[in-house]
Amino acid sequence: MNPKTIESPAVLDRTKRKSCSRPIESPTLAKAFARKRVSLNGQWQYIVDPYDTGYRDYHQQLYDTATNPSGGYFLDRSPRDSSELIEYSFDDSPTLNVPGDWNSQDEKLFYYEGTVWYRRKFNFKKSAAQNRLFVYFGAANYESDVYLNGKKLGKHVGGFTPFSYEITALVRATNNSLVMRVNNQRTLGAVPTVNTDWWNYGGITRDVLLIETPATFIAGFRVQLKPGSTNIIEGRVQLDGAQKEQTIRVAISDLKLSAEARTDTNGLAHFELAAKELPLWSPLHPSLNTVTIACDTDQISDRIGFRTIETRGTNVLLNGEPVFLRGISIHEENPLRGGRAWSAEDARLLLGWAKDLNCNFVRLAHYPHSENMARLADEMGIMVWEEIPVYWTIQWTNAETLQLAQSQLEELITRDQNRASVVVWSVANETPVSAERTSFLKALVDSARSADGTRLISAAMEVRSDPDNPDHKIVDDPFSEFTDLLSFNQYIGWYDGTPDKLDRVTWTIKYAKPVFISEFGADAKQGLHGDSRTRFSEEYQEDLYRRTLLMLQRIPGFTGLTPWILCDFRSPRRPLPKIQDGWNRKGLIGQNGARKKAFAVLKKFYDKMETSGRSQTG
Repeated sequence: MNPKTIESPAVLDRTKRKSCSRPIESPTLAKAFARKRVSLNGQWQYIVDPYDTGYRDYHQQLYDTATNPSGGYFLDRSPRDSSELIEYSFDDSPTLNVPGDWNSQDEKLFYYEGTVWYRRKFNFKKSAAQNRLFVYFGAANYESDVYLNGKKLGKHVGGFTPFSYEITALVRATNNSLVMRVNNQRTLGAVPTVNTDWWNYGGITRDVLLIETPATFIAGFRVQLKPGSTNIIEGRVQLDGAQKEQTIRVAISDLKLSAEARTDTNGLAHFELAAKELPLWSPLHPSLNTVTIACDTDQISDRIGFRTIETRGTNVLLNGEPVFLRGISIHEENPLRGGRAWSAEDARLLLGWAKDLNCNFVRLAHYPHSENMARLADEMGIMVWEEIPVYWTIQWTNAETLQLAQSQLEELITRDQNRASVVVWSVANETPVSAERTSFLKALVDSARSADGTRLISAAMEVRSDPDNPDHKIVDDPFSEFTDLLSFNQYIGWYDGTPDKLDRVTWTIKYAKPVFISEFGADAKQGLHGDSRTRFSEEYQEDLYRRTLLMLQRIPGFTGLTPWILCDFRSPRRPLPKIQDGWNRKGLIGQNGARKKAFAVLKKFYDKMETSGRSQTG
């Protein structure tokens, strides 16, 4: 079939269309789930392109593409930064579910890392001629190039954060063709880098939405307690469009509060509201309030909770009261269905299991999870640690790598800054100590505090052994100087000796901060039984949990933990036949949904901590 150039209106200056980790030519489109929206979820046609022949090289331009389409199903008129696309027919192509990863949907793609092209046809008629239209992607792993009706919208780099493009000038009433190239190949300069310990699920893994807005609309907003106060609510609102100077009206009907403010010439307004009595959000009382923000041209509502989170000495304080963080780590997988978790139902399953453990806290590792997780955590009363995939060893001196990490962190903060449940931003996991690494992570801490100074900052660090005494553990990572929590992973009894070593270990903690154990655990295949020294048995894991929990209580400043991990999850690094079979088996719940014996051990400990007064507000 000969290629056909799809005609569409002119787009902005193509010289600006360079590789970028942010949406191109679109204003910030925050709070997608707080808006009226049309879903493009469902069946998308796809073409697997392992050699990336969907893009033409320079030498291929020597050919007449009308008679010799040597470039494949898609041909850019110029290399990858071109703004135009020549599209071939998808009519005979198979389909994949979106949202969804391709690995779990087609057995031929189980291990596939490379390019897949997607297409979705749609019709759309705006409700008002002057309105604007955006296409929003919850996430696509890892690098995405997006085209509508033959015109390139832009590129996004990063597999777990949202991005959007304005398509007002390109959309037609009928027969729109949305084409997306998604590539999940691991690269050294990326975040994460080539070395990870989870499955590299590729594809359009979260919701795709069409969002219609007025010509001038509320592009973003933040509403929270004013620092140092328990009854004053402050916020800011950002407008985008020609009518930037307007009166903003804020109302919290549940509390009978309202306020007005005037935007400046940049469309930004700040406001405050004072409540006589303000019900604060906590795990015991997850109070949420309907906040409505309106201007002359737009209105938006969200359910928001108000709470304070801070540290004092070695304590974490929620709403001014000490709280013990009874947590669990979670990967974004549904072990029952298989593949990447993304839906509200997936979130309810995973957080429901965490509640069954009597958790008041979860660590969403090792990358930003679906927005559904934070929204449901708001409702269920579960505090959340959110993380970006600065994992193990990345290119600490690469400025582009730092920019990628900062972009993912800022996109995550923009998305979830109004979620009361989110109390920790984490900037890394298990990064070896070096001056270059500490400088890199310090830059991320600065970015986080600049974007949102109201939450705790942490990272999952490591411990070291005393060279003169392997039973003496030392926590003195210099990066801890810049974090609010002293968080570290330790695997004594699994990667470091046998469980009996846990009875002998002593600790030296350099920093007088709350000590948080971000990981510990042992692999156990659900249903494999033996004595407490049989590795990979449920009994080994059970014994390690009992001994570890006793050991942790001897650490000065011990204020919480998130054992590794809630559920078994897939990892190519775990090939041991008949035991691992491509699964990390450290879950308290097996791949079949059955609970292992250690689940009951942890729940009993959390029940005791709740009733002992160590967890007053949680």
